[in-house]
Amino acid sequence: MKIHEYQAKELLGARGIPVPRGIMVQSEGQATEAARKLIEETGNQVVVVKSQIHAGGRGKGTFREHPGLRGVSVIKDGPEAVGEVAHQMLGSTLVTVQTGEAGKQVNQLYIEAGVDIARELYLAVLLDRSVGRNLVMASTEGGMDIERVAEETPEKILREVIDPAIGLAAFQANALGWGLGLEGEVHKSFVRFITRLTEVARELDTDLVEINPLVVTGSGEVIALDGKMAFDDNALFRHPDVAEMRDESEEDPAEIEAKSKGLSYIKLDGNIGCMVNGAGLAMSTMDIIKHFGGEPANFLDVGGGATAEQVAAAIRIITADANVKGILVNIFGGIMRCDTIAAGIISGVKEVGLPVPMVVRLEGTNVDLGKKMLDDSGLNLITAADMKDGAQKIVEMTR
Repeated sequence: MKIHEYQAKELLGARGIPVPRGIMVQSEGQATEAARKLIEETGNQVVVVKSQIHAGGRGKGTFREHPGLRGVSVIKDGPEAVGEVAHQMLGSTLVTVQTGEAGKQVNQLYIEAGVDIARELYLAVLLDRSVGRNLVMASTEGGMDIERVAEETPEKILREVIDPAIGLAAFQANALGWGLGLEGEVHKSFVRFITRLTEVARELDTDLVEINPLVVTGSGEVIALDGKMAFDDNALFRHPDVAEMRDESEEDPAEIEAKSKGLSYIKLDGNIGCMVNGAGLAMSTMDIIKHFGGEPANFLDVGGGATAEQVAAAIRIITADANVKGILVNIFGGIMRCDTIAAGIISGVKEVGLPVPMVVRLEGTNVDLGKKMLDDSGLNLITAADMKDGAQKIVEMTR
């Protein structure tokens, strides 16, 4: 689960991480008042207006309706000017490198006090699944796309793997600070910052905490100028305050529906819809589709104990994707019975129709009954002898 910048800073600030003063707004009038309040509190005439969407690259992104306006804009002309910019941003579509051409509509803004920036750095704590531990990444190239830095100048990225038994060791925090060229009191501030940030990542079960940029101010303070956080969905039951921050308007409606039905669904860029039971079988199914030259349109796992109603819901979700040109159903019935899958397929197809070819491979418990149900249904389905046969057939039919 992802959250907005203003929410991330709320969590970080409450846990002792230095962040600039800011106020979330949803209207022009609120933006004007927020700017006036920040200027009065800080004595700083510089105010930053930040679009709040779940996508990176906002600072370089532009609005479709206002091509000259950036997703993050620095305003120095007073509260009224902030309100005018907010009026243009709210309800407009922001296009960034991460949103693609479709862009995302901006419904919320974060009005933030300006900061005296002396240096910009990059800092992140992310889950490294290859080692099963959190990893600290840091770089002197703050404010840039870290993917670009990794590709062009990988030597500028510092890494420290965290031992979960002891947390980030003092020598690791010091090494990171020295590697970034920090000295004296600034180095001490950074060590405190990164030590606390890694503790927050562990406490909140995050997949990612990214600060880009992390800034050193003119007075030597280390501050999180930006904040991006993503959480392990499976751990949200431990953090009800975080779960309440979910913004479903920023998520794929199909993924929301799938979650409500107890299904695991992730939309991909291909044109072959996949319905399987079990995450391992799902990965294998996507692999074999690609092996034969196709591209999977989704990861959809109905699980080991799905009902006919859940299977029917899966069919609805897959066929609602306009990019899907064919569907491969690949089921191995261990706990899941093949006749239950067949009943769900029949129900789902009768409800939404079958606008694209569907290949069904069934194996396991009650497989003969399941196949007979499909044969007797009168539906235009293609059966497969095995997984290889099913993948070859659906790839050929979608070419």
